[in-house]
Amino acid sequence: MTDLVLVSRAADFAARCHAGQRRKGAAKEPYVNHLAEVAELLAVATDGSDAALVAAGWLHDTVEDSGTTRDELIEQFGDDVAALVIECTDDKTLPKAERKRLQIEHAPHLSGRARMVKLADKISNLRSLIFSPPDDWERERLIDYLDWADRVVAGCRGVNGYLERIYDETASSGRAVL
Repeated sequence: MTDLVLVSRAADFAARCHAGQRRKGAAKEPYVNHLAEVAELLAVATDGSDAALVAAGWLHDTVEDSGTTRDELIEQFGDDVAALVIECTDDKTLPKAERKRLQIEHAPHLSGRARMVKLADKISNLRSLIFSPPDDWERERLIDYLDWADRVVAGCRGVNGYLERIYDETASSGRAVL
């Protein structure tokens, strides 16, 4: 499968898996916008040289949010993409606080490419919280999220200067407006 077909197939699959889902923010933007932003950040960060990573960016939430299995990912996108997605997937059977704790703990032990997906995901999530925070989130909850994201990202550093710079700029903007 060519790189372009792989990324296009991943975008289509992700859009179908997340059809009807919306972000939590006040704007209620389609969830697929988050996936597109993560994929675009990864494409820019690699100068378009890692199609499997960009595909994983599109697909990084499919297992958590749609019940997609590792085997389905392997069948559709190959072992490399499936492994990246699984490496970035939280165990949704655990309580939210435990999943968040494990993200901090596991981040430094992820592969470099999985850490890039985590960085891009955190950038996109912070941007969404800054520009369209959920109506029911108080300032303290937004600050707590930013502090937690900083701790996850601390374990992801050293893999891509571009993503780290964009995260730092985004987090700095967040602190200024929160």
